Amino acid sequence: MSAQQDPIKVMVVDDHPMWRDAVARDLTESGFEVVATAGDGEQAVRRARAAAPDVLVLDLNLPAKPGVQVCKELVAVNPALRVLVLSASGEHADVLEAVKSGATGYLLKSASTEELLDAVRRTAVGDPVFTPGLAGLVLGEYRRLAAEPAPAPGSGADEPKAPRLTERETEVLRLVAKGLSYKQIAERLVISHRTVQNHVQNTLGKLQLHNRVELVRYAIERGLDGD
Repeated sequence: MSAQQDPIKVMVVDDHPMWRDAVARDLTESGFEVVATAGDGEQAVRRARAAAPDVLVLDLNLPAKPGVQVCKELVAVNPALRVLVLSASGEHADVLEAVKSGATGYLLKSASTEELLDAVRRTAVGDPVFTPGLAGLVLGEYRRLAAEPAPAPGSGADEPKAPRLTERETEVLRLVAKGLSYKQIAERLVISHRTVQNHVQNTLGKLQLHNRVELVRYAIERGLDGD
């Protein structure tokens, strides 16, 4: 099984047929398995539930149902789904809305084919992928959200059983919070990419979080993104 990994299953959602077909073709030619495509929001939700892609490449501007709503609905039923928004808009409000609805990445349509293919690969393994310039914006928004007082959980007192992370898991978490990719973390700690993924998966399990976006927010809330 280790010799031959299953291809990453991708679904492409865009209301422009020529653009949608071109993206699907590029993905297929690069070894991805395009399991479905859709041209409007309603169709996207239906087909994604049936096709169960690993990564959804999603335009925000869709007829019948906006992209952020599609993202919200699909991530709610399948938190493991990774959503890469591919949009013509670099408006900060659009980017933040997409991230809040569950997208793990945001790429502008001006990106090259190579950048798109790389973004889909990285999105599939849980790396947050943002067009340069947008990553800082998103991190700033996490910090703003983290600074807001959270509603007190029932008991009030410090939660008796805070999950215990190992020293290495905390170290990895700190680098994740600083926005480093898994590859950069592996190089920094002189461990393999797979080991970094394992630490992140274990940490997600212990903290009962679903994805890297939630993990970054958790880390920032605890001040782990500072030096």
